[in-house]
Amino acid sequence: MIVRKSTEIYLDSNATTAVLPAAAQAAREAMEDVYGNPSSSHISGLKARDILESARELCRDVLGARDGQIVFTSGATEAIQMGVFSTLCHVREQRLQASTDADEPRLLLYGATEHKAVPQAIQHWNHLLGIGNRIVEIPVDEQGQLDLEFIREHAANADLICTMAVNNETGVTVPLDDIESAIREENESAMWLVDCVQAVGKFQLSLSETTVDYAAVSGHKIYAPKGIGLLYVRKGSPLVPLLAGGGQEHGARGGTENLPGVAAIAAVLDQLAQSDTKTFAAHQQLLANRKRIVTALKQAFPSIVFNTPFESSVPTTINFAVEGFQNKELLDLFDAAGIRVSSGSACGSRVVGSYVLDAMGLPKWRSEGAIRMSFGPLTGESEIIAACERIEEAGRALCDSCRVLPVSPMQSNSEPVDGLVQLKNGSMCTWCLMDAETGNAIIVDPFEELSSRAESLIRCQQSNVLAILDSHAHVDHDSCRSELLAAVAEFAAPSAQTDDLLGWPAAVDGVVSMEDGTTAPFLQFSSKWIIAQVELPGHTKIGRVYLVGTKTDDGRLPADQVELAFTGDMVLMGGIGRTDFPCSAIDAMYSSLRRLCKLIAPTTILCPTHDYNNEFATTMQRERDSNPFLSSIVCDASPISLETFLKQKPEIDQSITDETNSELICGLIKGPTTSCESALEIPRGELKAFFGKHREAWIIDVREPHEFSFAQDWSELGFETPPKNVPLTRLAGFLPAMVRMHNDAARDVIFLCRSGRRSGVAASVARRLGVTTAKHIAGGIALNVSTRCVADDWSEPGYMI
Repeated sequence: MIVRKSTEIYLDSNATTAVLPAAAQAAREAMEDVYGNPSSSHISGLKARDILESARELCRDVLGARDGQIVFTSGATEAIQMGVFSTLCHVREQRLQASTDADEPRLLLYGATEHKAVPQAIQHWNHLLGIGNRIVEIPVDEQGQLDLEFIREHAANADLICTMAVNNETGVTVPLDDIESAIREENESAMWLVDCVQAVGKFQLSLSETTVDYAAVSGHKIYAPKGIGLLYVRKGSPLVPLLAGGGQEHGARGGTENLPGVAAIAAVLDQLAQSDTKTFAAHQQLLANRKRIVTALKQAFPSIVFNTPFESSVPTTINFAVEGFQNKELLDLFDAAGIRVSSGSACGSRVVGSYVLDAMGLPKWRSEGAIRMSFGPLTGESEIIAACERIEEAGRALCDSCRVLPVSPMQSNSEPVDGLVQLKNGSMCTWCLMDAETGNAIIVDPFEELSSRAESLIRCQQSNVLAILDSHAHVDHDSCRSELLAAVAEFAAPSAQTDDLLGWPAAVDGVVSMEDGTTAPFLQFSSKWIIAQVELPGHTKIGRVYLVGTKTDDGRLPADQVELAFTGDMVLMGGIGRTDFPCSAIDAMYSSLRRLCKLIAPTTILCPTHDYNNEFATTMQRERDSNPFLSSIVCDASPISLETFLKQKPEIDQSITDETNSELICGLIKGPTTSCESALEIPRGELKAFFGKHREAWIIDVREPHEFSFAQDWSELGFETPPKNVPLTRLAGFLPAMVRMHNDAARDVIFLCRSGRRSGVAASVARRLGVTTAKHIAGGIALNVSTRCVADDWSEPGYMI
């Protein structure tokens, strides 16, 4: 276990920056000493106005805006709104004066990779003002550069063109000179708005040397506080107040100015104004910092791919993806390691694919796995070094947890994996059953999207793969069983080499008697468990269920000894498999469901191929209780007839809609039942006392091993030893023991994690399967442990401030 550092490494400066000490001091002085209203005529007001106008001159200096207007705003979003609003008001006025309709539809253009504030502002005001222009997205190439020919083709009919100087997700710099030529060669009068949020302080701007009509700047991206920004307006360009009344900002924005914010941003700009290049740090120093971080990332993640084109981007932004990882997994890892990063724009980040990378035409896995690391131009060398060390620690943690393969086997300190591991990608589930004692492993229902993870696990554990099995012939894709078997060929036992369509070995270890009086072939998996194969078609004509349990001395596998059942798409969480495919056998589904109920116990853990609602696993008892149709089929007393089943089942299948989903749905699935019963609302600071009172409870941390390895000081939360770690990927295999424990003695089970989201899922799964004492810490434990950020050393050599 890695001893967690008491400090945080902040690498999310494109989202926001720390406040420069001089800026914080200036804001404090404005609040405490120069608190007069800038519109007042007395001396206190004059002092306040002097701060305001001095700040405006500093803005001109740093932005290279010797003329035009500088309007202080609440931030860049308001500045963008003002530019768009002013342009469209001007357009409407011109049309009213002309009293004629345009011969061709007029356009509003914006770059495909713009911050969402831009297209949303355009859409809002275009609709609200009744302009009716056609909104057109300017495409970009794989390097994130705007299509100049597209701009030339459409500029003549454009009233407004919005571009950005530096992309906030990738750091790509846009050549403003080339954009200007493409616009002005075709249209001298179109308004041009440029988002300069990520450009200020990183390279020199000369706005008065351009025909940029509006430029937006945000204070909290350049070491000033949140809530302050500005809009540059070119001389002669229209400016219509969004906020009317009071006459402040020379009539451009009503309302008393945010003097502390203005004083703070002025303090930052004053430092920038002292630099010949109007930048915070030398470009070569920033390049050196990026090189260090990139080297560390390559060491930590051998399969990394960089989405940022380094030759045409600012050095402070690094966007990357790691094959086999979604961004949520990496965000959790970095956060556990004390490294603060993001998946993209903080304003729109919901840990999904990046629209910026999608617009660049990058593969889906790179978009959905994208991570943005952004250090500030004032980030000190010591923090960069610390960040690189922590990144490499994160990489080693992944190796130790068998999530990725180490460059050298000597680099891994992985512990034996024992039990069931559930690999998930969306709704797809691949199951890996591992035995630490024998080293045996069996993989069930391999998906191509998860095969690299399964391979890493097998190679890391040096497992003996007895078989790679499919539960059925999949409808929407070919099995990757053969490819995965070839990838782990050196670890494959002779039994894994078979001509069987679904991978069942030709030579087995024997035949076992089942609860219904039939027999089934089995493999001896461990000293405790066998794996029996039972033909149960229905969802497809060739369908099987694999049962894991303990064989008795007289060669039986009683239902109550079956711990796990890999049911494919026959029984799913919230439903049963559909039977309307050409390869389905609807009449066989009826008898298969009835037979399955005889072969397993009501509490046997069912492990299906798909998990559509993040419910992980289920039991037949749970499904019968929640699904009247299934209950009517398997009811011993008075089941529905086959004829009734054949009539009702097609009606159920017809109600399935695939169009609303990103993949083929293999059964009619009811939505998950949500409940707040499991949530424990513990006030911040009281968790230590809470855990002290619950020492007899079963405390379970559900974070993945590579996250859990960066353990905080558990004594802060009242633990003498760390809690038990049962990651969500291994929760299904832990459920039988938890259910037995609960049935034997109703002991409290308390799940926890960083934010409370995954622990809430775990508690919901446990309660759904009958563990009524399962609870989780709402809000997680992150806010209850002490951390602090590494302070920037503003005086390090090579930095202007």
